Amino acid sequence: MTLSDAVYLAAGTGALGAAVVPRIVSRRPLSTPMLFLAVGMLVGLSAVPAVDPVGSRLWVEHATELCVIVSLMGAGLALNRPVSPRGWAGAWRLLGISMPLTIAATTAAGALLLGWPFASALLLAAVLSPTDPVLAAEVRVGEPTDDPDDEDEVRFSLTAEAGLNDGLAFPFVLAALAVAAAPAGTAGWAADWFLVDVLVRIAVGVAVGVVTGRVLGWMFFRARPRALRLSEHMEGFVAIGATFVAYGAAELSGGYGFLAVFVTACTIRAAERDHGYHKVLHGFTEQIERLLTVFLLFLLGGYLVAHGLPSLTWQGALVGVLLVLVVRPAAGYAGLLGGGTGPRERLVTAAYGIRGIGSLFYLAYALGHSGHFAAYTDQLWAVVSFTVFLSVFLHGATAAPVIQRLDRLRRSSPAPP
Repeated sequence: MTLSDAVYLAAGTGALGAAVVPRIVSRRPLSTPMLFLAVGMLVGLSAVPAVDPVGSRLWVEHATELCVIVSLMGAGLALNRPVSPRGWAGAWRLLGISMPLTIAATTAAGALLLGWPFASALLLAAVLSPTDPVLAAEVRVGEPTDDPDDEDEVRFSLTAEAGLNDGLAFPFVLAALAVAAAPAGTAGWAADWFLVDVLVRIAVGVAVGVVTGRVLGWMFFRARPRALRLSEHMEGFVAIGATFVAYGAAELSGGYGFLAVFVTACTIRAAERDHGYHKVLHGFTEQIERLLTVFLLFLLGGYLVAHGLPSLTWQGALVGVLLVLVVRPAAGYAGLLGGGTGPRERLVTAAYGIRGIGSLFYLAYALGHSGHFAAYTDQLWAVVSFTVFLSVFLHGATAAPVIQRLDRLRRSSPAPP
């Protein structure tokens, strides 16, 4: 059996399973990503060849890139709350406080436990900084709706955080590449990095997202020529067109495409919040996202068995365990202190910083744009893959009961401030 045969098998199994499994595991301490990752690991024990992300780096980079941008469009379309300093306070705190704390602590863990140089430890931390509630659907906002239970503070903050930090992780990844390329002990890269990679590229990404979203929002809902008013035709594949337009325009303009896609989606939602077309767009992106996610997790499972876990050291495993069980929960809780959420919501939000497909993309991207990490390539893939594996199983098994209990407690007695 060749690798292409294995890919077809994974694609077919994933497509069928993506339609059936979510209904089987609904409201159980299981998740679709858990099952597909486990199946991939079982298949990896057979003679089926596993995808090697080192040898197939470019393919892995673009497959994960596609999955991330589709999920960002779906996340932005699902959020109904208008963007504001107060309404999005939880997300701003997770991005502005918790994310830098997580990166700093993970960098320190990588340097101390693994003995890696600063650039490699920073790359590991930056790659693992994005969160991904797609891998535990219970902790994200569902389809576009006005249901208050579907946009409570926990679900909203985690979804908004994931939508934005997939783009905001890029400056830290680029910082690691700059440090690795700079002469030892010098910091000449810092000024250019802050001006271009932080300020300019974020601003361009946001600007492209706003402009694209407004143009598409006008076109979807208010264009006078009926042929352009796509909301009347209710075709869901238009969401993919909007995703690609926003991403391509931002990247060609020198901005962050991930950020532009999410901002575009939020702007389209704001153009006509109560229109049923949002459900059609979101439903289509969710289907594509589900297919891509289960496909990639199936292949990730095979890689873990064939290459990832055999290459993993106990120090690398400890870094992943610390990030999932200690660093993110502590940093998340610290960032949310004083933000107006109750202690129950604060604890759950902090604990469910799920690692996923975005981490795989960033690592493939970084290794393709710098040769300075060649000595650590296998270990980087092993640690990142193990961390995603741990997060998928730990968070996937606990998300449903935890969120269900939180919903019951919130309905019976609102949490104290």
